[in-house]
Amino acid sequence: MIKQNVTAALDNIVAKYLKSKDIENDVKFSVEIPPKNINADFAVNAAMLIAKKIKTNPRIVAQEIIDIIIKEISEFIEKAEIAGAGFINLHLKNEVFYRELVTILKEKDKYGSLPENNKEKVMVEFVSANPTGPLHVGHGRGAAIGDSLSRILKHLGYNVSKEYYLNDIGNQMLVLAKSTEIRYRQLKGEKIDFPKDHYQGDYIIDIAKRLIVENKDISEIDFKHEAVKDILKTIENDLKNFAVEFDNWFSEGKIAADKDKDGKTKVDRACEYLLLKGAAYVNDNALWLASTRFGDDKDRVLKRSDGRYTYLASDAAYHKIKLERGFSKLVNLWGADHHGYVARIKACIQMLGFNKESLSIILYQLVSLVRSGKPIAMSTRAGEFITLKTVIDEVGKDACRFFFLLRAPDSPLEFDLELAKKQSGENPVFYVQYVNARCSSIVRESKNRNDIITDIKNINFALLKTEEERDLIKQLSSFCDTLAMSEKTMSPHHFTAYLIELADRYHAFYEKCRVLTDDSALTSARLKLVEGVMITMQNGLSLLGVSTPDKM
Repeated sequence: MIKQNVTAALDNIVAKYLKSKDIENDVKFSVEIPPKNINADFAVNAAMLIAKKIKTNPRIVAQEIIDIIIKEISEFIEKAEIAGAGFINLHLKNEVFYRELVTILKEKDKYGSLPENNKEKVMVEFVSANPTGPLHVGHGRGAAIGDSLSRILKHLGYNVSKEYYLNDIGNQMLVLAKSTEIRYRQLKGEKIDFPKDHYQGDYIIDIAKRLIVENKDISEIDFKHEAVKDILKTIENDLKNFAVEFDNWFSEGKIAADKDKDGKTKVDRACEYLLLKGAAYVNDNALWLASTRFGDDKDRVLKRSDGRYTYLASDAAYHKIKLERGFSKLVNLWGADHHGYVARIKACIQMLGFNKESLSIILYQLVSLVRSGKPIAMSTRAGEFITLKTVIDEVGKDACRFFFLLRAPDSPLEFDLELAKKQSGENPVFYVQYVNARCSSIVRESKNRNDIITDIKNINFALLKTEEERDLIKQLSSFCDTLAMSEKTMSPHHFTAYLIELADRYHAFYEKCRVLTDDSALTSARLKLVEGVMITMQNGLSLLGVSTPDKM
């Protein structure tokens, strides 16, 4: 919370300074951690922004602000100085970091969490892969991002619900049913060609084999139902092994099938509402969404001239249902190929009478899986794809999740299978997890000592004064800032970067600062620092759905 507290204090100081100059308080300055080659805890650009506004020398403004800083918040500022063209570099007193370490030690797994006082309901909808085959690694990246983001939002006090939207109607389902039926007939001895545009994977043959074992007559078999049932079971098991469990599975087919007392479905009602509000219109016997009014490049069909609804109509009804269920914020994770769909679904939200800002859409790039230096192509229908299960079985759930979260969602991701399996510092997840193992080893060894001070009130944290110790505590205190950044950007990748940096600083501390020394007071203080590292590492990895082994 240190950065947030410093920012709040500087907000007041800048406001007072602007008021003294009769300047409107509209300066949006930033408080940032400077590059490693800059010897400061925080760098502030407020003076440069103000100087530009009032057309004066930013270094003069910086000095005037520094005078106020020294006067008003000297209790936690050791030094403030001008850098470069007018940056203000802040050096915090060590006691500020010691207090934050004590907070970590006291709050443990609650550190950085916010009370569930607002109970704001947030739905995170992710994966939502069509049940036409097993999950592949692209789905895995969406699963890791969605589940980790849900954990972070829950830690921040939101009432989070994770939902899988099941696209179980439409042409793809018809193709799935036909693919299964043809394989069934082939296994029964019929000479029948298998269409190239149907689902080719062996999993289709496995479904057909099960149906033959059950010895049902072909006239009794609902091939779509049977195929979806088996594939969904596989998807659910794969996700569970990936530490992902949904609060709810929502069927698109249910939206299209369930009728009210007047024989109307949710899709009917949504489209009628849009038509009534003038947000939709009829042309050539088809119903069109007037989405160009809200940023789309062209109007879209909701209902075809033959009476069949489009996917957009079902999706509009689904989002209306979400908001009517009391969720004030919706988060959707979609593959980057859905980019063109964003404007029209936001248009639907607005036309249905809701705030379009209630919907956040995260587009994530797919994964380039590398084996022996060559990317592996993935095609669900051709059956030439690497399943999520295959990757988990090969590299483990922890490495799989951590690697999926190494980059921002909108950045391409190359997944190096060989690197993910290495038991060395080259592998980022091993490098990070090894911190907890090292800490655990030290704590176990300390149990043989009877001179260790365990009560926090009696620990002399001022003994932690080396550069490595200060840097380590400083990194621990950035945990809350990482939470805030993850919430702001709706991305958990900030935590992989944070934990790698924490590992860097811990390993530097480990090499330079012996923990178990002959000095009881110093040993006790360093053990508490090690405990703080363990708490923070476990908290961070838990938010990513990654384990913290105590031996490696």
